Amino acid sequence: MSLLQLIIIATLQGFTEWLPISSSAHVLLASGYFGLEGRDELLINAVSNLGTLAAMLLYFRKDVASAVVGGFELAAAPVTRRPLSSGARLALCILVATPFALVVAALYETVLPAEVQDALRSAYTVAGATIFFGALLWWADARGARNRTEADMTVWHAILIGATQAIAAIIPGTSRSGITMTAARALGYERAEAARFSMLIGAPILAAAGLYGALGLMDAPEGGLVTLQDGMIVAGVAFVTGLASIAALMAILRRMSFLPFVIYRFALGIALILTTPALGLF
Repeated sequence: MSLLQLIIIATLQGFTEWLPISSSAHVLLASGYFGLEGRDELLINAVSNLGTLAAMLLYFRKDVASAVVGGFELAAAPVTRRPLSSGARLALCILVATPFALVVAALYETVLPAEVQDALRSAYTVAGATIFFGALLWWADARGARNRTEADMTVWHAILIGATQAIAAIIPGTSRSGITMTAARALGYERAEAARFSMLIGAPILAAAGLYGALGLMDAPEGGLVTLQDGMIVAGVAFVTGLASIAALMAILRRMSFLPFVIYRFALGIALILTTPALGLF
């Protein structure tokens, strides 16, 4: 692949990963246009997650540090029997939000037949998911004012929000960040809080996906379409654009609703449906 193609794909992945508009829809579109498909497309998409993960860890470094310290406190809790601090509670919520989606993603990669995976990654599936889950986000966001914050987060809420990530692991176009923000809004959390928790619980998923992509590129044959060096370029660009998208998202949600993202999802889904037969991207 050319450097320009890599930068375009990485920019799309980095900028859309944290926005509720489905990074997979954008990356599939660009990959199809550039002729990148199958295992190569999956590996590049996966390794870019290392860049977007690093961006999130940097932006929310105080929350991340609090959760890491809280994790040690959580491990010692059965011995000390002390009430959990906010950091320990955050660490617990991130932990319980992760396993179900990881198991589903692993089963998707190892058990689901290739032809079924290809069908799920078709342009029409992506378009339908983009529109449907955009409508669901609009419904959850428009139900009325909600003011729950992290202090109100319960283990069951964390499990429910985290479990929705499994849908995004199976159906491209869902948007992992979008579906978790939808669940958080439906449970009554403020917009900015819903986005922040969505990004924090995404860390283990992105770390696993990024590791999968990096290991896959290490085993890539010489002279192949994508290489480990390509993956490093993608991760670096995704880091920069991911950091910018997080800052933009948090600024937007402190001032307005999710409606602009919903409208964009509708437009993207319709565009995919109308242009796919003509362009033959998938």
